[in-house]
This record gives sequence, C-alpha cells and structure tokens, in this order.
Amino acid sequence: MSNTAIKDARPADAERGTGLSRRGLPRWSQPAFAVLAVALGVGIGAVAGLESKVQWGLIAALLFLAISYVATTVVENARQAKDRLATSIVWVCFVLAVIPLLSLIWVTLSRGLKALDGYFLSHSMAGVPGFEEGGGVYHAIIGTLEQVGLATLIAVPIGLMTAIYLVEYGRGALAKAVTFFVDVMTGIPSIVAGLFILSIMLLADLKPSGFMGSLALTILMIPVVVRSTEEMLKLVPNELREASLALGVPKYRTILKVVIPTAVGGITTGVMLAIARIAGETAPIMLLVFGNQLINNNPFEGAQSSLPYYIWEQYRVGSEASYDRAWAAALVLIAFVMLLNLVARGIARWKAPKTGR
Repeated sequence: MSNTAIKDARPADAERGTGLSRRGLPRWSQPAFAVLAVALGVGIGAVAGLESKVQWGLIAALLFLAISYVATTVVENARQAKDRLATSIVWVCFVLAVIPLLSLIWVTLSRGLKALDGYFLSHSMAGVPGFEEGGGVYHAIIGTLEQVGLATLIAVPIGLMTAIYLVEYGRGALAKAVTFFVDVMTGIPSIVAGLFILSIMLLADLKPSGFMGSLALTILMIPVVVRSTEEMLKLVPNELREASLALGVPKYRTILKVVIPTAVGGITTGVMLAIARIAGETAPIMLLVFGNQLINNNPFEGAQSSLPYYIWEQYRVGSEASYDRAWAAALVLIAFVMLLNLVARGIARWKAPKTGR
C-alpha cells in the first residue's frame, strides 16, 4: 500500500471511531461529571421519594458511569470511552469502599469524644453503677495490653519459625500438611478457639484469667503471622541466599543475617496486622476471662477486662452514660490499633536494609 493510501485511510478510521482521535476531554471533565451525577442522583431520589441516601448514591454512581461513557464516546472515540469507563468503575468502587470507613470514623469520633478525657483513661468502673455517669476504661486498657502482649510473645516466635521452615526447609508431605492446617486455622471462628481453651480449663480445673484469653488469641494469631511471614520470605531474591551460601556462610546464618533482615519490613507489618486481628476479639474473652470492674494487673490470676469486652458490657447496660463510655472505649481501641501501625512502620524503616548509592 502506498503512503498516499495510508494517509487517506487515517481520517476514515478516525471518523468511524476505530482509530485514536486527537480530540480529548479536558481534565476537569471527570469532576464535573461527578458533580452533575450527584446533583441528578439527589434530584431523582428526592422526586421518586427515596428516603435512603444509599439509594441516592447508587443512582449517582450509575449516572456518573453513563455520562462519562457517552461524553467520551461523542468527543473522543469508542476505544477511549471503554478505557474511561473502566477507570470510572475503579474510582466508583474506591469511593464506595471509603465512604463506610469515613462514616465509621466520624461516628466514633463524634460520639466517643463526649466521654473521652483524662479521668476516663485513668479510672476503672469500681463502685460506679453502669447506668450512671463516671467511671473509666483504665482496667480494660491494662487487660487488653497484657492479653494481647502475651499472645504476641507466644504467637510471633512460633509463627516466624513455622514460616521459615515452610520457605527454607519444608519439603514433602510434612510441609504440605503444615500448610494445609495453617490454612484451616486461618478461617477458625474466634468462638471455636475460645471453646477449645475452655475445654482444657475444665479438664485441668483452671480458673478464668487473662492468660487463658491470651491462649485463645494465640490460636487466632499464629496462622496470620505464618501466612504473612511466609509471603514476605518468598519475596526475598534467591540471588541473595545463593551469594551468601557461595561465601561459605552456613544456611542458618544466611537466614538470620540476610533473609530475615531483608524481609523485616513486611514481617513487622504482618505481625501488626495479626495484633489488630486479635485486639478486637470479644468471644474468647467472654468465655475465658469473664470481665472485671476492678483493676487486675495480674493476667495469670483472676478475671480481667479488655476493651472489646468493656464495649460490649457498657452497650448492654442501655443507658445514655453507658453508650457514651462504649463509644469512647471504641475510640481508644481504634487509636490503639493505629498506634501499633505507626510503630510498625517506624520499626520497618529502621530495620530495613540500607542500600548505598
């Protein structure tokens, strides 16, 4: 085909919408489409008598996709319209995922700040009736820190060594069996872990304590640590292992000095996710710890409280004061998890291997 024929074919392709068009929508078009879709969604919802704001939002999302696709097809071409439609769907899904999270944070802040002060954080519920104002969450904070801390001290070494075995040494039927049981444990409900430890307590004639709750939390935490650590160790390039072994370094020292330091950022993040997973568990605490209105600093003897149990306990009372305490405790629990994530990021950056330029 001659060059003249090729030049003549290009405008025809563009007119049919099969080629790439030089015309394009301005950058502000997508925000403008979003505003227009929201306005139309609100108008349609109001005219149709729809009381749920969720329905208004879904209508606006569908209108945004339709307006974006049609406008891109008219101004640009069909190929660009399909690409813009896929991008718009991603943004709509992102907004639908973020809105409930922001709503949760807003409600927790607005209701939790009513009772959250220094007195609330430094006092327990000793001598305070649940339906009256006053009291605090100090005893529940102590219980959560001790129970989660004990579970972490037990679960992290076990999970880390299990992951190292599966990645570095595990071969054959035993490794497959361990992987299978780890996957099964990942989906175990928390109440099942609590019942398992409760059966041991009944057989051994043990009393409720914070340590019993920590054992149940350990069962829930181990598979999360194993799976996250295993994936991080797999991301370490084999060239690093081979280089270390080629220098005559034993395998165990290669794991300790090369593999783990390289993956320490991801491992720390996985451990923090596991801690966040167990920090909000209530069912094992109800079965094994029983809750306590007083301060109990000894997790190995006597009933203890925790933040999730305290939230359930206060919400069950049903008074305005107890609702405020429950929301304040929920805010403390969220802050606790956020603080753990910040600490994890700091440790990951500190321990990450330094690369020279």
